[in-house]
Amino acid sequence: MTDTLFKFPELSSTPIEGHLDGWKSIEGKPAAQMQTWIQHTSKDESVISGVWKSTTGFYHATYDAYEFVHLIEGSCTITPDGGESQSFNAGDAFVVEADFVGVWEVTAPIKKHFAIKLK
Repeated sequence: MTDTLFKFPELSSTPIEGHLDGWKSIEGKPAAQMQTWIQHTSKDESVISGVWKSTTGFYHATYDAYEFVHLIEGSCTITPDGGESQSFNAGDAFVVEADFVGVWEVTAPIKKHFAIKLK
């Protein structure tokens, strides 16, 4: 394998657990439990990618980085503050821009691939 091509390995048994930076449980709603596996960091450290899992629940999220998402399993409804809800299901791919602020409702347990542009 070269350093210009990378195949994601099997998930390790030690994910990062807990809330993501910028994600807060919504009071009075069930909180999801999250697991994150960062499987690759680009050579210039500007992009991370991996797998994220979450149980059902509600979060208010504030993004400071661009994220590409491909839902492998589950479903969610995402509502920007002051905007219209959009629902996503397994097989869907979408982008969340760096200035997104709003609610993620995980309606069925999620497993997703992600790529986040940090710089």
